[in-house]
Amino acid sequence: MVTSIFSTPDEEIPVLALPLFADYCRAGVPSPAADYIERTLDLNEYCIRHPSATYFVRAEGDSMVLAGINSGDLLVVDRAETPQHGDIVIAAVEGEFTVKRLCLTPRLCLEPMNTAYQPIYVEADRLEIFGKVLHVIHTLRK
Repeated sequence: MVTSIFSTPDEEIPVLALPLFADYCRAGVPSPAADYIERTLDLNEYCIRHPSATYFVRAEGDSMVLAGINSGDLLVVDRAETPQHGDIVIAAVEGEFTVKRLCLTPRLCLEPMNTAYQPIYVEADRLEIFGKVLHVIHTLRK
């Protein structure tokens, strides 16, 4: 399920360039830290390819947890990107919005990424895609 709160970034997006360190931060065994800054990074530049076609929406529910999308996560969605088989999309089925993995073969369906849910099989003329999810912003502390 997707909440119905859609927002679109302004056309004039201010630049906020923050340090991007050259070294990766290991999730396993710690390594010595380096003070080398590779460059600055503006998250608008990183997350938004087509500003006028991009919007944000919050996910709700647990049907996409195996894709790394949790309830309350902010999704960055681009309407200008053409969805391909396997992409995560925002879609409407019979007027209801949902976030699911798009499957084009062997049969068109919207696939949840949680084994507790069943795929949604739909005819092409009854499916409306509202964009491809490019990024998930996941907050660790509420």
